[in-house]
Amino acid sequence: MLIPGLGTFLDVIWAPIAGWLMTRLYKGKVGQAAGVIAFIEELVPIPGLDIIPTFTIMWLYTYVIQGTKVDKVLNAK
Repeated sequence: MLIPGLGTFLDVIWAPIAGWLMTRLYKGKVGQAAGVIAFIEELVPIPGLDIIPTFTIMWLYTYVIQGTKVDKVLNAK
């Protein structure tokens, strides 16, 4: 963000990668929804939106709120 324009350019590159990673990390409709949210969050230039920790929120939702066991996730193929 120190170099004008570079942050926006990097967000355009990172947005599809973040969306794709979210769908790979979390399967099903939850992963698809998280992928769309991550993609939009990174792509839309709304000030302050980059501060939202999307991946951390998804991890908390999966392992704390839903209570998914790590063994269940690792053995699911």
